Amino acid sequence: MISPADPVPSEPATPEPAKARALWRRLLPLAILAVLVALAFWSGLDDYFSLRRVAENRAALTGFVRDNFLLAVMAYTAIYIVVTALSLPTGALLTITGGFLFGPVMGGTATVVGATIGATIIYLIARSSLGEPLAARAGPWLAKLRKGFQDDAMSYLLFLRLVPAFPFAVVNLVPAVLGVPLRTYVIATFFGIIPGTFAFAWVGAGLDSIIKVQQEAYRQCVATQGAGAACRFELDPGALLTREIIIAFVALGVVALIPPLLRRWRNRGVSE
Repeated sequence: MISPADPVPSEPATPEPAKARALWRRLLPLAILAVLVALAFWSGLDDYFSLRRVAENRAALTGFVRDNFLLAVMAYTAIYIVVTALSLPTGALLTITGGFLFGPVMGGTATVVGATIGATIIYLIARSSLGEPLAARAGPWLAKLRKGFQDDAMSYLLFLRLVPAFPFAVVNLVPAVLGVPLRTYVIATFFGIIPGTFAFAWVGAGLDSIIKVQQEAYRQCVATQGAGAACRFELDPGALLTREIIIAFVALGVVALIPPLLRRWRNRGVSE
């Protein structure tokens, strides 16, 4: 029995080498991801997902999909998981390609599944490497921000997912730092990206006609001006995103913010 005069035994301190090993284990997935991202950009991997590449390989791609539809869908979903996990800035173009290859319904569905899995991978890595340690050392300001975000995490995440003004890669990381639960993150990501995904997939379903028009214009340029002329075959992805689509996304985002805004307004009325 310990008397009041006896010193209270304290827990043994964690040895420094053990702390260092724990730190490395926590940061290793983030370091591996950073290396893979750097290699992807260095190798020009993102260029392979351009609309120009799709147009150049149109016959081969459509032929493969026609002969191996299920395998093609699985391969496309796997590629989308990797692209999302590596945060390559080709998501919109790849979504358009999915709509072009598989149609708006199947292309949109495969994209939603692949993007959600890839985003969840990023979330889990960021939460274990950054989110939990940051929460343990968070000051009052960050703790208050985390609390406010967690109270209405579903609405805020839906807003961030629906409005295209926020980069997809950034929205994948912020919830991990702010302590959003995994279940909330997955649900908000899955349902939040559906409108934009199917909109882009629908645009992609009409891409074949655009490619044919551009190819014909290129052939006519070469025929009239010669092979050495400054004839270029280009597809502008920005032209595919109309003002009406952007307005629709913003409107959906505003709708997602209505519940937390109403809650705050009611709470303010009660406090007064």
